[in-house]
Amino acid sequence: MPPEGAAEPLPSPHVTRADGSASGRLYIVIGPAGSGKSTVSTRLARRLRAAYVDKDSVATLFTESLLRLAGTDPQTRDDNAYYQDHVLEVEYRTLLGLAGDNLRLGTSVVLDAPFVRFFLQEDFLEKAAREFDWPPSTEIVVVHVTADRARMRERVIGRGYDRDAWKISHWDEFWRAARAADCRWLGARHVTIDNSSADLGALEEALTALVPVE
Repeated sequence: MPPEGAAEPLPSPHVTRADGSASGRLYIVIGPAGSGKSTVSTRLARRLRAAYVDKDSVATLFTESLLRLAGTDPQTRDDNAYYQDHVLEVEYRTLLGLAGDNLRLGTSVVLDAPFVRFFLQEDFLEKAAREFDWPPSTEIVVVHVTADRARMRERVIGRGYDRDAWKISHWDEFWRAARAADCRWLGARHVTIDNSSADLGALEEALTALVPVE
């Protein structure tokens, strides 16, 4: 997890290069299932007038088709070896490529995905930037979304996704893994938002502290 402490407000969502052209910023919103990544991501994208790219929206239909064709349960993820070994990385590569498409247009991007598989790769962002041709001037902010155990479980159960069945039936194991996850990416600014409260006003205050409304 990133160091604790009050975060300074983020600057304007676009950087102006020496030639006067704009370069987008990349905000990667991470956190375990039930932390409220999507709520944070969509509200952040709205404030920044940024492109919002959600892994579920980008990949779910294709992923379910691939899993079905492979003869596995299309609704399983955590305990599906075919998904873990052959599909998951393709989902993320697609997401990172879409980020590059928008960043090269000067558009800021908010990525909404867990990314846990890649947390221990310190050079993950450097490699992604090179492979997917992110502009060299791109500034990256990693937003860690957290929530307490009870709130996360309530949200996971409440959203009613079949693919969450393993998480719910192995909640202690899932929670321990979520707590232990340590994102070690270099080359980015890391900030944390505690999204435990059901009060969206509290979330808006946290977002305002990071990205003041212009």
